[in-house]
Amino acid sequence: MNFDLTDDQRQLRDAIERTCAPFDDDYWLRRDREGGFPEDFHQALAEAGWLGIAMPEAYGGAGLGIAEAALMMHTIAATGAGLSGASAVHMNIFGLHPVVVHGSEEQKRRWLPPLIQGHERACFGVTEPNTGLNTLKLKTVARREGDHYVVSGQKVWISTAQVASKMLLLARTTPVEDCRGTHGLSLFYTDLDRSCVEVREIEKMGRKCVDSNQIFIDGLCIPVQDRIGEEGKGFDYILHGLNPERILIASEAIGLGRAALRRAAQYAGEREVFDRPIGQNQGIQHPLARSWMELEAAHLMAWKAATLYDAGLPCAAEANAAKYLGAEACYRACENAILTHGGMGYAKEYHVERYLREAWIPRLAPVSPQLILCFIAEKVLGLPKSY
Repeated sequence: MNFDLTDDQRQLRDAIERTCAPFDDDYWLRRDREGGFPEDFHQALAEAGWLGIAMPEAYGGAGLGIAEAALMMHTIAATGAGLSGASAVHMNIFGLHPVVVHGSEEQKRRWLPPLIQGHERACFGVTEPNTGLNTLKLKTVARREGDHYVVSGQKVWISTAQVASKMLLLARTTPVEDCRGTHGLSLFYTDLDRSCVEVREIEKMGRKCVDSNQIFIDGLCIPVQDRIGEEGKGFDYILHGLNPERILIASEAIGLGRAALRRAAQYAGEREVFDRPIGQNQGIQHPLARSWMELEAAHLMAWKAATLYDAGLPCAAEANAAKYLGAEACYRACENAILTHGGMGYAKEYHVERYLREAWIPRLAPVSPQLILCFIAEKVLGLPKSY
């Protein structure tokens, strides 16, 4: 078993680092203060050809695997861009996977190239205010009327809806009382028509430059040709994207944790108190050393999950474990970075307080740590289902 990167993967990492180099910590600090989608960063990655890293070559993508996509997202976050930089391109990497797997040839040719080229941006409309992670109980309704659907409902925590022109939308096409199993939800990829969709931004703790929103849909018309696959099978289709998303989130969190650890170690080596660098004290050394080990262990689990996925093997347990371990290791690394800086860790100019605020995101989304523990208990340990 080889844990080292291949030559091609090293070249990919180095190329991503070069693309990210102009967008340093001061750039992301300004974005954190001022908000506004990082258009120039998004465009730089598009021009370098990275937005379609895991998309088929036939539609302008690089045709690489989730392992390479995870490496890319880790590298972006680790430069100091954190979850702000990663979230700006996250949807491109995994979001349209259902289209790649289940879309028609006409849909792929119509939808994938503009996204890969950076000409269009998309948001992902699944979560709703009153259903949380109980996706099978979604209430947004898509009613068939001839050659189109009419959609009404609400979605919440929808990233990039302020700047998106497209929306991947999961909606109910069969009343819940008539559904059995996972049937009854359909998946659409369609224009975000703002005459029928109201987008309200949610003010939040961190990642100000990548908007999060509640959206209200009232009479949105979606042509039948914008439905992905068969009616009623949308939940099954989005399942194909869940494991890659968890792997990517884990990798982004690990990258952010490593950025925080790097800053903490540098500060500990430079800051002198009582005529010696504070990094000479075991009270400073040990928490940072522990964070290094936790991040390394999480990285190995994420890499295992990505390798299994790309080999076409089951990886749900590993993908969920990677997301859990990566998020927790990231948070502790960011917390230790602030503690290492002492009072200066509370100051925005040292960046680590921003890292800690962003470290909450992978702990909370797209699935809670508690539900991951329930999943592992049931699916791996064979214990009774608890939810």
